[in-house]
Amino acid sequence: MQGAIARVCMVMAAAILNHPLLFPQENATLPEQDEELMARMREHEERLEREQARLEKELSLLDSRQQEEEEGGSEDRYSWYLWSAVSFVIFVTIEMCRSDLAGAGIQPAEEEQEDLDDVASECGTVGPWEAQLDKDVLSDFCDRCAHTSSHDSWRVRAFAEGFADDLLESLRSVCDRDADMEVGDFVGVGSMFESWKVCKPLTCDLIVPLSPPEPYAFQFQLWCDAASGVPPDMQGCGRIKVTKQGWEDRDCLCGSANLGEDLLCLLHGGRDTPSVDYSPDELLCSKNTAFLSKDQVMRWFQISVTKAWGLISHKYDFEVTFRNLDAAGALKVRFRSGKVIALNIIPVVRLQDTDAYFVSHFPSACDDRSDPYWALSCAVYERRLLRLLTKRLPQNPCHIHCLQAVAFLHGKQTGLSGKSALTNYHLKTALLHLLLSKKASAWGAESLERRLRDVLAFLQRSLRERRLYHVVIGNSRVPGDLGVPEVLRRAEPINLLRPLVLQRDLHAATVRHFNEMLKNAPVLIQEYTPHLSNGGFHLNLDA
Repeated sequence: MQGAIARVCMVMAAAILNHPLLFPQENATLPEQDEELMARMREHEERLEREQARLEKELSLLDSRQQEEEEGGSEDRYSWYLWSAVSFVIFVTIEMCRSDLAGAGIQPAEEEQEDLDDVASECGTVGPWEAQLDKDVLSDFCDRCAHTSSHDSWRVRAFAEGFADDLLESLRSVCDRDADMEVGDFVGVGSMFESWKVCKPLTCDLIVPLSPPEPYAFQFQLWCDAASGVPPDMQGCGRIKVTKQGWEDRDCLCGSANLGEDLLCLLHGGRDTPSVDYSPDELLCSKNTAFLSKDQVMRWFQISVTKAWGLISHKYDFEVTFRNLDAAGALKVRFRSGKVIALNIIPVVRLQDTDAYFVSHFPSACDDRSDPYWALSCAVYERRLLRLLTKRLPQNPCHIHCLQAVAFLHGKQTGLSGKSALTNYHLKTALLHLLLSKKASAWGAESLERRLRDVLAFLQRSLRERRLYHVVIGNSRVPGDLGVPEVLRRAEPINLLRPLVLQRDLHAATVRHFNEMLKNAPVLIQEYTPHLSNGGFHLNLDA
């Protein structure tokens, strides 16, 4: 009898679970052309019907036998009635609920809610379209913002370039030419040299390439090379190995030809082989390794900059101090008038003959990568990409205005609620992605408000998904004439928001920061663009 009850349960379960309307289908519109799939479904349905008929026949035979039994029949009948009643109740309950399940599973596309994670739900979300921005106020804000930045930027850049050139020349004079790193010419990068810097203090970022003393050279191990030994969690990083090479390894005829006793190589002098041999510490390597150390380079650079400033400080009528001892050359220049200019002189190592550089420490962000892993910067390519895309846009495009407005809002919100994981570099990356994906005609001056909302929506979606890819590395949309090396073009895309995936609290704080920024956007723009008595506007960016 127990076997019969089990068979009944199997029949009911098969009928219920194979009911066509019990579970909502993921794709309710199967193509009519898929005859093979429909045939398999009909065959499966017929097989279930045959199995159900066979089981019902067996049950009818069991019932007839049970009626002939005289003893023990009552107990079995009660069990049978009990299981039949329970199965019937389950079946009726599911039939009553199935319509609700089906209705909940199929929704119109416009009403479909995106799957928000728990953190975003706790913090709440604010759509960029909810920030009611007056078009005239926004346009005037951006125009004056651009005028103010361009008016101050060229003077600050000119001062920074002149001062840095003098400081680096003094630094070269205090270095040992035979033992210390060789210091190259600086390259300007970042918002000041891309003409979108807005908030004070005005900051100039200058990268300074370093090269090892002869006869040493750098060998590079990139994260995207499987044989490099760089851990998978060090995306966008690499190691720099300091190796020694003889004169025969260099591009010079004196190592492969007999010049005779009367001829002298002007490059190598009268030495046939290098006589210099430095320890790893003298070469600024990590302890017990041959890999260049970020911390060692930072210490050496700070000491050298301090000595160099001591030699030329009498020529200038201002004060120079280190803003941040955890960054190699984060300097603050304070004039007697009280005006302050921030200057980041960042030691870097050039990746072979490319315009990509390994950076020791980023001054505007916390770098938790351990020694000796250096982060790769494509700032020169990004500056070149922005200039290239700008040439393709209509006259008086709005892309720089959009970036300035978002950077301004982010800066003011940071002053209100403190720092977050979101940086100006993320803002610029979002804009570059949109410039690559949208038509050039969409960036006209009349589209300022729409494009600003696009940038904010792109950032909000990136924070929600915790995913914002590097705009140069692994991006097939980057034009080939930009000159990005093939090894970087073929690399896997790098997620700039990876720390938010690993740190839940940091993600929650960043989402909260961004949502507050969206809510405060109209007030902030109007507050820093107050009306004057003559009906115009005055933009106060110093507040």
